Amino acid sequence: MLDPSFLQTLFLTLKLAFITTFILFFIGVFLAYILSFTRFPFKALLQTCINLPLVLPPSVLGFYLLIGFSTNTFLGEFLQKYFHLSLVFTFEGLVFASIIFSLPFMINPLQSAFSSINQNLLDASYTLGKSKITTLFRVILPNCKAGIFSACAMSFAHTMGEFGVVMMIGGHKQGETLVASIAIYDELETLNYTLAHQYAFTLFILSFAILLSLYFVNKKLNF
Repeated sequence: MLDPSFLQTLFLTLKLAFITTFILFFIGVFLAYILSFTRFPFKALLQTCINLPLVLPPSVLGFYLLIGFSTNTFLGEFLQKYFHLSLVFTFEGLVFASIIFSLPFMINPLQSAFSSINQNLLDASYTLGKSKITTLFRVILPNCKAGIFSACAMSFAHTMGEFGVVMMIGGHKQGETLVASIAIYDELETLNYTLAHQYAFTLFILSFAILLSLYFVNKKLNF
């Protein structure tokens, strides 16, 4: 029999990964389109900010998010006072932090896929009088299925296994912010190796399955 707390934590982990990936998809499509098809000042600065989580230690990002959204700051106090929203040690805070930290894992595959679109297809669509929005949904996205799947799969897997950021901004409140990666650490501290192994092995299997499906789907879509 599996421990109820194990199932609760695993469900919360998958819930966080799903919500983060869902929100990131719409943000990613918008930003990837801008980066791929438009020119504007400070474009390099935007790309740098998007990709910063790839090289920035998770604890650094988590620390500044924790400080920035505490009720001792203007932003944290503003959110609490006018929206009754707290992003510190709450599930909403985990989602926000995960969106920021997983952003490059969504945008980079989408941007690469968008940039590989044959320009003739876009020109043909514009010549037929189609708007940029229509072209995005009727031409670009249907021709980027492999890139879209890769972006969603990598974002989901990365969010599911993140430790540093979620530890700093969410802590380990059972049923609210305790996700599997944090639970492994907690169980090791109490020398509960059996439950720690359950969490670790489950994350390993899920991550392996996601990556394996990613290779198979991409191979199928590219043929």
